[in-house]
This record gives sequence, structure tokens and C-alpha cells, in this order.
Amino acid sequence: MKRKQGGMTMLGFLITLSVVILFIFCGMKIVPMYIEFYSVKKALASIANEQSAGATSKDAIRGMFARHLKIDYVKIIKPDMLKIETTDSGFNLSVDYERREELIANLDVVGKFHAEQALVRGAAAQ
Repeated sequence: MKRKQGGMTMLGFLITLSVVILFIFCGMKIVPMYIEFYSVKKALASIANEQSAGATSKDAIRGMFARHLKIDYVKIIKPDMLKIETTDSGFNLSVDYERREELIANLDVVGKFHAEQALVRGAAAQ
């Protein structure tokens, strides 16, 4: 009896390899955008957990935000992008931004991000 060989042809291997490389390339463009977004969320949460943040001015909060962004090496987001709204219990911090990254030729990946954090006067937010 003859045994039939099994396996992938060269063409099948090249197609599979090109699809895998495409996904890796897309991941290399998209993952940094989300790492940056989670750094922004972490900065807002850190500000909310500081004891004196609720009793400070809006400029001081913006300075804390800038310091946290600098620590995490976030260069795209500027402290001016932080919106600070006064509420009855303190402040509401929010950051809305859009990030565009070139993918291939004239194709871009666009991410729209929104992070929000409540800042309570007199106590650290839980």
C-alpha cells in the first residue's frame, strides 16, 4: 500500500504566512494606541486617588495630569485636552481624543477614545 503524504503546500504556507504577518503588522500599529489610552485612564485614576486632589484648583489638577503623562511617556495627549467640569461633589475629569495611525499606503487606523473620572472633594475616590 502506498502512503499518502500529508501537509501544507508551499502556496498554502505562503498565504498563511502573509495573513499572519498582516495581523502582526496591524497589531504593531493598534496596540500602542490602546497602551496610551490605558495610561491616560491610569493617570485619571491616580489623580482621583490623591488625597488633596479634590480640594485643589483646576490648574493644579491639570499639572498633576501632565506629570502622570510624562511619567508614562505619553507624548500625544496634551494637558490641555483634559476637560474639567465642576460638579456638586467635586470635579468630573474627561479626556476625548482621536488617534490616527497610518497602516498601509492610504489606509489609516482611527481610534476614538474617551476616558472619564469623578474627583470627589474632601476624600479620595474609590
